[in-house]
Amino acid sequence: MKRTFVEEKLQALASKKAKTTKHGRAVNELMPTENKEKPLQLTDSSKPKTGEANHYTVSIALPGSIVDGVLLPELKTYLAGQIGRLAAVFCVDEIVVFNEAGCTNQATLVSETSKNSSAAFLSRVLQYLETPQYLRKMLFPLHPDLKFAGLLNPLDCSHHVKAEEEVPYREGVVLDRPTSAERGSFVECGLKKNVRVDKHIQPGVRVTVMMERTLKKDPKYFVGKVVSPSIPRMEAGTYWGYRVRFAHSLGAIFTESPFEGGYDLSIGTAENGDSVDDVRCLPQFRHLLVVFGGQKGLDYSLECDEDLKVSDASLLFDHYLNTCPAHGTKSLRPEEVLFVTMSTLRPMITRSMSECAGGTVDK
Repeated sequence: MKRTFVEEKLQALASKKAKTTKHGRAVNELMPTENKEKPLQLTDSSKPKTGEANHYTVSIALPGSIVDGVLLPELKTYLAGQIGRLAAVFCVDEIVVFNEAGCTNQATLVSETSKNSSAAFLSRVLQYLETPQYLRKMLFPLHPDLKFAGLLNPLDCSHHVKAEEEVPYREGVVLDRPTSAERGSFVECGLKKNVRVDKHIQPGVRVTVMMERTLKKDPKYFVGKVVSPSIPRMEAGTYWGYRVRFAHSLGAIFTESPFEGGYDLSIGTAENGDSVDDVRCLPQFRHLLVVFGGQKGLDYSLECDEDLKVSDASLLFDHYLNTCPAHGTKSLRPEEVLFVTMSTLRPMITRSMSECAGGTVDK
């Protein structure tokens, strides 16, 4: 019987884990006999030199129904992983998962964010994928939505680091470890020893830690400082993953923006929009938002949102574009539109923002 794609994927993963050396010993058994603690030594500068400071953000919004057309849960998980990977490749700072059918009452909202909704599934998988591997067990209990998380390709971003890597910033989770308020908190940062930070924070909270240098060969703990998750991006130009936000309707994408003043440049994508080939450049911005519709398009989302009083979806955006004109298929998959759109906009964003380097945005 011909094997399915999922079966082949599972078989490949099993074969990789069972790989052995020419001497017949499993790879994971070839561990060093001596494991000495290496002191944490950073470079002379406390900031990584990975790129120029980045003072703007890029957000994308897409409906949770993007995964409804996939029947098998394995493939649905894999599709969600592809979306997360695409977002990371194009340095997206925020992913908004919205309900294209809209919901205005609390009962509907609770149902939409329940374990059975597509929006909840997509949001959970995206959050899981963005979280560093060493923190996942602490932040994500067992859940049916994550049953096939082993099929996800790693995000492999700058904040996904190993214990032996010496980096200026790390993601961590505050531990429920006794300490006085003036002595701060202890944080699990994926190192062999915990990190004591300068602030007293509630246990279980995820934080970004700027590591401090230590000259001790075998310290009892490392020392760090809690900073905003935007600091690696704003001060060093290091992409630091994306945040995931749920919006109960199309309008809520704009009204519930986490940035002060909202998005100053918005782009909607639709087949009846203006051809992207006619756009040469984008205006300068601080917070860019690109909104993708589902199989029924953004017009359907507008019709379902009772709070929006406009009759044309194009009136909601600064630009309403067809980012894949003259395509050779009768229809396009949402993930295909996402890839084509971000590939097309990337050089425009780069040119636009290179002219206003040194500006500031909200953290």
